[in-house]
Amino acid sequence: MKSSALRHIRTVFALLVLVLFAFLFLDFRGLLGEETFGPITYLQFLPSLVKFIIAGATAATGFIVVLALTLLTGRTYCSFLCPLGILQDVISRIGGFVKRRFRRYGYKKPYTILRYFILVVTAGILALGGIYVLTILDPYSIFGRFMSYFVQPVVLLLNNLLASLLGRFDIYSIYHVDIKPYQLAAYIVPSAFLLLVGILSFSHGRLYCNTVCPVGTLLGLLSKVSLFRIRFDEDKCTRCGRCAMACKSSCIDFLNKNVDLSRCVSCFNCIDACKENAMSYGLVRLKQKELSNDDADSSRRGFIAGSLLLLAGGSRLMRAQGTTPAPTIESTVKEDRLYPVTPPGSASIESFTSRCTACTLCVSACPTNVLQPSVSEYGFAGIMQPRMDFHSGFCNYDCTRCTDVCPTGAIMPLMIEAKKLTQIGKAVFIRENCIVHTEKTACGACSEHCPTKACHMVPYENGLLIPEVRDEICIGCGACEYACPTKPYKAIFVDGNPIHEAAAKPETEELDAIPSDFPF
Repeated sequence: MKSSALRHIRTVFALLVLVLFAFLFLDFRGLLGEETFGPITYLQFLPSLVKFIIAGATAATGFIVVLALTLLTGRTYCSFLCPLGILQDVISRIGGFVKRRFRRYGYKKPYTILRYFILVVTAGILALGGIYVLTILDPYSIFGRFMSYFVQPVVLLLNNLLASLLGRFDIYSIYHVDIKPYQLAAYIVPSAFLLLVGILSFSHGRLYCNTVCPVGTLLGLLSKVSLFRIRFDEDKCTRCGRCAMACKSSCIDFLNKNVDLSRCVSCFNCIDACKENAMSYGLVRLKQKELSNDDADSSRRGFIAGSLLLLAGGSRLMRAQGTTPAPTIESTVKEDRLYPVTPPGSASIESFTSRCTACTLCVSACPTNVLQPSVSEYGFAGIMQPRMDFHSGFCNYDCTRCTDVCPTGAIMPLMIEAKKLTQIGKAVFIRENCIVHTEKTACGACSEHCPTKACHMVPYENGLLIPEVRDEICIGCGACEYACPTKPYKAIFVDGNPIHEAAAKPETEELDAIPSDFPF
């Protein structure tokens, strides 16, 4: 196969992968079926690895496939399977157009100490049960945050503009969607990495991929012994330097006719640029000199083995309008939430925070906006990991969307019936904030929207009814907190369970009285 064909095939495939993963995070209408998320994310290295460590299931062995693919073909994963790597190529191409017609690269020595230091630290922390470094550096999660934090609001805005335009012609197949921003502090890390990845890619091609990314460094080590690789034909090479100028990884030392395979992502640009056909991609042919070099490089292979051992160790709803009374007196008692609320299927706070890489796929997929990125709720190490924010939404009684999409196993799959009996937290009533108490007026919004009737009304004063909570059947869905009209503090809120518990099954007559959905 000709070099140009190889390059074109890689480019087309990479763009298809990029579009697919972008749509994964931007699918606010839920067009992708629940069964599609697993196959799509199967070959994402770190999510697959984390899930395998957790569950040990064969369905989470995508990282082994990636390792095998790397040993066979080099860093092709970084070239056309990693969405962040592909995004870097797109930004780099834009940079090339801005800097006149073509990007002119050149050979640069690798930042060896920095690369391996980041890899060893990442592997060591993972082996000790920590997840924070992966939360920050996982390329799939970084890409997901770019999509969720910066691209999705733009897509939703365009959707709403189109809905308004079509509405003028009485076409309502597209509807308006609420655009709710995250906490300002939650944008710090995504913004920093957007600038870092964007600037490095714009000016230096794959510098981020080959210096900071631990997945790139690990696969780069393995690619040194890959069976298929880029190689020089020394007899044909004239040292013109065209290959080096086309190499976005800056890994071709044309003067010494050498390719740094640890940084090469098999983009085939160099082959296409070579006018003498001195460069090719194919099965390696070991010479005696290469064999001796391999023997002298045994310590590096030991590093690979050590790294691997470390790694192995280790619908849309609107606010009520006219359905509840508007309070005239501000609430004064602050909600004393002892624990944040983690999504159903996460089992416990400790389990969730030790497995979540903050890719925000569950946040993007949540139909009620109840999942929001944390800032300080889990501590510094848990920044950007999702939490249940019942001021933004509530957990739909019949929804298991987040349990279906998680690629790492931080949120395990739950059947609907099991989810309905999973107690992620308990509602706490603050009488001093309730308008029944402060303004002597009827309300009952919390009870009306409780799916299990754990929150119900009991006699109070002057014929009024006031909320009461039955802890045993409360599941912590937050419908009561979301519906409560008091400001700035709610009269009822959900305190998280550090370890999820089983709630008692509500009585049948109570369930029969549940409205099918919020009336607002």
